[in-house]
Amino acid sequence: MRERAPKLEARLSDEARFFRSFFDHPRQIGALLPSGPALAETMARGVDPTAPGPIVELGPGTGVVTRALLNRGIEPARLILVEFDANFCALLAAGFPGVRIVRGDAYRLRATLRGRLDAPAAAIVSSLPLLNRPEPMRTALLTEAFELMAPDGRFVQFTYGLKSPVPRKANGLRAERSSRIWLNFPPARVWIYRREQV
Repeated sequence: MRERAPKLEARLSDEARFFRSFFDHPRQIGALLPSGPALAETMARGVDPTAPGPIVELGPGTGVVTRALLNRGIEPARLILVEFDANFCALLAAGFPGVRIVRGDAYRLRATLRGRLDAPAAAIVSSLPLLNRPEPMRTALLTEAFELMAPDGRFVQFTYGLKSPVPRKANGLRAERSSRIWLNFPPARVWIYRREQV
């Protein structure tokens, strides 16, 4: 019981920060609460830890998915977190030593990561609220993401929506989706996008 109390306290503190950021920037946050552990673990399973290259996380917020990626066996030095909110950047820097944090706009991904990638990314893991943005902006984000990734790179995205948050055939990509994750609130689904094999 004593061990669980600090974890519960930390989670409530993270949720309070998330809640405040939601009201400050509702279009950027897109949810009232951070992703739950079941959703974070499903997203992390979409990443192959043996694939070479950095792994970029977009919109890490309080670091729930970051923690799941580290638990998956990803070395901290391989992770590059792109976060727009300065408060979340400070929280991530304190909580995840060794991880690279970039304060910037994920929707200008190429410019934000210029000079920061030492190799093509193995995967890009996104918690961005894509459905809050127009479809051309979502498609443009995936185009830039795949330009920064290795040929077999994966773009991992979660959504609360019923359909793929980007057109499934956009940019010559194929997509697969997880089952609905009922343990998350609200229930969500993870989509993994890859280039079509020629």
